[in-house]
Amino acid sequence: MARMKRYSPDLTPPWKRTAPAPEVPAEPDLVVEEVTTGFCGAVIRCEKTAQGRTVTLEDRFGKHRVFPMEPRGFLLEGRVVTLVPPAPAAPRGPARTASGSIAVPSARARVARAGRIYVEGRHDAELVERVWGDDLRIEGVVVEYLEGIDDLPSIVRSFAPGPDARLGVLVDHLVPGTKESRIAAEVTGDHVLVVGHPYVDVWEAVKPASVGIAGWPRVPRGEDWKTGVCRQLGWPENTGAAWQRILGAVRSYKDLEPELLGRVEELIDFVTAPE
Repeated sequence: MARMKRYSPDLTPPWKRTAPAPEVPAEPDLVVEEVTTGFCGAVIRCEKTAQGRTVTLEDRFGKHRVFPMEPRGFLLEGRVVTLVPPAPAAPRGPARTASGSIAVPSARARVARAGRIYVEGRHDAELVERVWGDDLRIEGVVVEYLEGIDDLPSIVRSFAPGPDARLGVLVDHLVPGTKESRIAAEVTGDHVLVVGHPYVDVWEAVKPASVGIAGWPRVPRGEDWKTGVCRQLGWPENTGAAWQRILGAVRSYKDLEPELLGRVEELIDFVTAPE
């Protein structure tokens, strides 16, 4: 008896068939590009709607777009993929603050200590608040900015640091042989600690990848550094707007360079040390 040959209901020739795209969980912060619009952004959330599942992306300017999670709908590192909902989260450990410390949700802010941490400028203070704000409130440490360190010796004398009122100072571009290093040596003592990072400005302490750039440009000597950075990156020459763009890219300590992380942690430990 002759056997009938079974044929696949799909009559498309094998060489014309589209291979299925790999499935990738749409985990938060995964950066993908939507294939039809070219919109590139990080995954913010996935939702189930009446029309199906959607994913919300945020681009580097903070703009949000919602897209359907269709097969072969996104590019990941240039490869076509299908986004799928992430697996249910496993039981998590203790929540963490932006600095990586264990969060204490029910803790109230401590009454401010007599000790202080001074930083050079407003941008420095805002960056420290963004990453270490929760820790500083728990410890009762106030951060103030100086608008430069030329007057630091007189400020230290007026502050009158002591065992129960320690003073920590964070300085930009603290390298040997500079004006900053000479001032730091003048005021450093048992109850005053001056530390610094090697960057011209605290902007550079934010990792370029977090800001969406290949690297921080070199600005010619004599040119305003921040304005030069904006010009070379093709940003509007508005340093205030540029800073908000940079600060908005900082979500946790992972977005900062180690040279800054270590110095701020050192100052917090110094100011909060027992008498």
